[in-house]
Amino acid sequence: MSIFRLLVRAGPDGLQVGEISRRLNIVASTLSGHLGVLKRSGLLRATRHQREIHYFADLEVVNHLVGFLLADCCDGRPDNCSEVLSLLNPV
Repeated sequence: MSIFRLLVRAGPDGLQVGEISRRLNIVASTLSGHLGVLKRSGLLRATRHQREIHYFADLEVVNHLVGFLLADCCDGRPDNCSEVLSLLNPV
């Protein structure tokens, strides 16, 4: 989750693998596995610039996922998702 959160905050330009590793203090081998899982899930995308790989959150996919969760998992009953919905309207 910390990798995903970091990349969502980084925006459309994403971050280099080395920068992700540095910011989160995750060794490269462990980070590679986590990035692979997130990429295969469709939540992240990657681009290569010469020898550097940049990862970024696919915000369109994230929006579809959140929409699905709110529409289908709440089953039309907002009280089922009250905690999530409260995040959309901070006090």
